[in-house]
Amino acid sequence: MYLSCGMLGEARRVFEGMPERNGVTWGIMMGGLVDRGRPRAALALFREMRAEAGGGEARPRAVVVAVRAATASGSLRAGRQLHSCVVKMGLCDDGESGRYLSCALLDMYSKCGRVDLAWRVFDAMMPYQRTIVAWNSMLAGYVLHGHSEEALELYHEMCRSGVAMDQFTFSTMLGVFARLGLLEHAKQAHAGLIQTGLPLDIVGNTALVDLYCKWGRMEDARNVFERMPKRNLISWNALIAGYGYHGMGDIAIEMFERLIAEGIAPNHVTFLAVLNACRFSGLVDKGKRTFQLMAQNPKTKPRAMHYACVIELFGREGLLDEAYSMIRRAPFTPTANMWGALLTASRVHKNMHLAKLAAEQLLAMEPEKINNYAVLLNLYISSGRQDDACKVIETLKKKGLCISNACSWVTVKKKDHRFFFEDSLHPQCAEIYRKLDALMKEVKEAGYVAEENELLPDVHPDEQNISRAYHSERLAIAFGLISTSPCAPLRITQSHRLCRDCHKIIKFFTKVTKREIVVRDGSRFHHFKLGICSCGDYW
Repeated sequence: MYLSCGMLGEARRVFEGMPERNGVTWGIMMGGLVDRGRPRAALALFREMRAEAGGGEARPRAVVVAVRAATASGSLRAGRQLHSCVVKMGLCDDGESGRYLSCALLDMYSKCGRVDLAWRVFDAMMPYQRTIVAWNSMLAGYVLHGHSEEALELYHEMCRSGVAMDQFTFSTMLGVFARLGLLEHAKQAHAGLIQTGLPLDIVGNTALVDLYCKWGRMEDARNVFERMPKRNLISWNALIAGYGYHGMGDIAIEMFERLIAEGIAPNHVTFLAVLNACRFSGLVDKGKRTFQLMAQNPKTKPRAMHYACVIELFGREGLLDEAYSMIRRAPFTPTANMWGALLTASRVHKNMHLAKLAAEQLLAMEPEKINNYAVLLNLYISSGRQDDACKVIETLKKKGLCISNACSWVTVKKKDHRFFFEDSLHPQCAEIYRKLDALMKEVKEAGYVAEENELLPDVHPDEQNISRAYHSERLAIAFGLISTSPCAPLRITQSHRLCRDCHKIIKFFTKVTKREIVVRDGSRFHHFKLGICSCGDYW
């Protein structure tokens, strides 16, 4: 009772005054300390219990609480010592308490950053000990430390073992599906969860909305959102951000207004999503009003990320003076994102003075970031300043930096197919190149003319004279066209920003093939349809 009321001193006095204490008593006292943010005190109490027992066997419940304390304090050393005690006493083999102990150790190693040791614990567990809690703990450990492929493999093993997933499994794996772009896996998992009769909780539903948004399935995202029995601000933010990133700014604004009408107070993330929607769709007036709405509320004073959005919004419309003024009037030191937004605007509108100023600021702040040099190099090449371009290349060489080959991939029948510049490793290489050559001929007949010279993401600076026809994204599109049904949209993912010429030619591809193509590049989503891109040619 005292512990539940947060009265640690009183609880300790009662505990110390007990004429006799057992494992349950020690466990309750230690658990109360852990729950009240005193994990190190709980570990000290465990050592006291062991000393009082003359180093004899500890009760499993008390050991589980001690492992929880090691986890909460982030003490890998204490956790490993406890693991040694558990092994010596053979507690992991002790029926149900052994399951709890194994799961506690697994969780401890994962949260202390040793996912390899967590796997050893999991691998040593008997099949009957691998409850859904154990599987979920191991999956969460992999996801926490960015091991998406390992998490996916473990998930498949879990499905094969006949263990039914729960809401936590689904919410955890949605993050993996999102990172790997496995939309069909997500749909199958969702269907499996429904079949078990377990409704998705608010976390799972929001994660599903976020997944569909990240991969351009806005209709699916909206359907999940509208069917949610309960929503929180995170759910609204996910959907608004999704509409914004896909160039559907008007719908994003509608959802924002609906959120306000329902009496939900927006936060900084909400405003960032709305401003992003405005910048991606060129809604200058609405962006200004949203920014002013933020500034009027002391709880939502604009931060650097909001300034960067407005700077790019002005820049998109060619209002470079207003964009630069935002940087000068900011009540804090301008960040790299703010200068980067100005650089993008200056590059698009070919304002060399502002572009050079922004690039120099960025290079001073992020001297090792290769993209800053690439953008500056593009500016010099496109404006015919070859001497300045050569200086940038020399600087890159002196710093030991190089613009590496980029990669594009397309998923066909649940398998990723990756392509590089002038790639010749794919088994269907000959067929892919025949398709791309035929496409190039068609788009030229339809009026395509190559863009002016530019440093291309797929090509090293020393290789600028090589034909740009075989960029990785073009190869991925050609493969997608010959490998999917004629009506299916293509979804291409790449690690780099689309070059102007590829952006232009993909618009022509959609014209001549009547196929929708969605490209997720290093900057944003591009929805190409019938010769038009959702970005409005600004990215």
